[in-house]
Amino acid sequence: MTANAKLIVVKEGTAYDMSNLVSKVVWSGRKGSSARTLQVEFIDDDGYKHDRTGIDVEQGHQCIFYWKNEELFRGIFMRQSQSGKKRISLKAYDLGIYLANNKDTFNYTNKKASEIFTDCCTRFGIPYSGIADTAYKIPELPKPKTTAWDAIADALSLTFEATGIRYYPVCKGGQMSLIERRENILQWVIETGVNLQDYTLTKSVEDIKTRVKLLSKEGTVLAEASDSAIEKKLGIFQEVVQVKDEMNSAQLTELVNSTLAESSKPVNSLTVSALGLPEVITGVGVFVIVKPLGISKTYYVEEDTHTFEGPHHSMSLKLSLAGDLSVEKQEQKESASSGGEIAAGDTVSFAGGYHYVSSTAGSPTGGARKAGLAKCTLVAKGAKHPYHLIGGAYTNVDGNSNVYGWVDADTVSKA
Repeated sequence: MTANAKLIVVKEGTAYDMSNLVSKVVWSGRKGSSARTLQVEFIDDDGYKHDRTGIDVEQGHQCIFYWKNEELFRGIFMRQSQSGKKRISLKAYDLGIYLANNKDTFNYTNKKASEIFTDCCTRFGIPYSGIADTAYKIPELPKPKTTAWDAIADALSLTFEATGIRYYPVCKGGQMSLIERRENILQWVIETGVNLQDYTLTKSVEDIKTRVKLLSKEGTVLAEASDSAIEKKLGIFQEVVQVKDEMNSAQLTELVNSTLAESSKPVNSLTVSALGLPEVITGVGVFVIVKPLGISKTYYVEEDTHTFEGPHHSMSLKLSLAGDLSVEKQEQKESASSGGEIAAGDTVSFAGGYHYVSSTAGSPTGGARKAGLAKCTLVAKGAKHPYHLIGGAYTNVDGNSNVYGWVDADTVSKA
């Protein structure tokens, strides 16, 4: 590897720099998987100025991978294979593997997904910090004899069904965190003619639903909703969901509407290969411009593969269209109804200055952004940088402001 990459291997508490033995690194993650992985190919030969790795997955050897002095991955080796080509391939997993490989009986009543997440981490001694408050209290979640990851995944799914907001577990610096996915939209732009190398767009309505019915255990219809506009084009496709009888009328209405809103969307998947950006991983959002297809939108990363070989870093991403940017939290709805405050969806005036990759980031990213009109897409009330803006350079408002990120309150005013 070049000076850009460094791989530290920890054996029995002692750290060894084995960068000179590394020929290739693949760092990847995908939606639905509890852990990110690091696949490392080592030279496995006694040669000039180097020894063999001596890594053994049975001994709990660990690794830390850096790219351009930034730590990208920390985890434990769990699989190895050697060949006659004098190469050894090792696969490491981050802390998320402990959520997938530990089973217990979980039983929660009136608990938030964020509380369930911290409970699962605590049970199995997994360090955590930076847990987003998921707000919604799940009436009941019994999960007997299953993994901690299954319990967390179900809790996050129920939260999304009730609120329309997705949360995502991540591991960084040897700690697990829970992030609100839309609050981690990066200002990075992937664009044809700049850093985008290839792309494939797939659109499908094969699994679309135009009607949803909520049924009790006895089969009684508790709530239903339909989208007549889509039915005129495609016909009727109905989904039936059994729910717990404890839900009240308001909860049932909210659930049936959010379920229909999600299931009535066509699958819109974009796969791209581009020059590598270490910050672009599963769970975050990026702005993508594909001029030949007329695409200029925000997408979430559903799967990522980063390849480091020699001085080069490339990435392959599977993306899905971000459909939750206009969903308001309850406190935002109350604030907007009171009048006077900036809300998601407003066109605002940006005074110019710095933007940040998240509402809680400690330092800005990139240089100062141009002043001008912008669209406010998200509000994180009480955060250090409470407003997420997309400037006129990237959206349909006038002007050429290139802000694309979270900004301070004193830089924003109603247009």
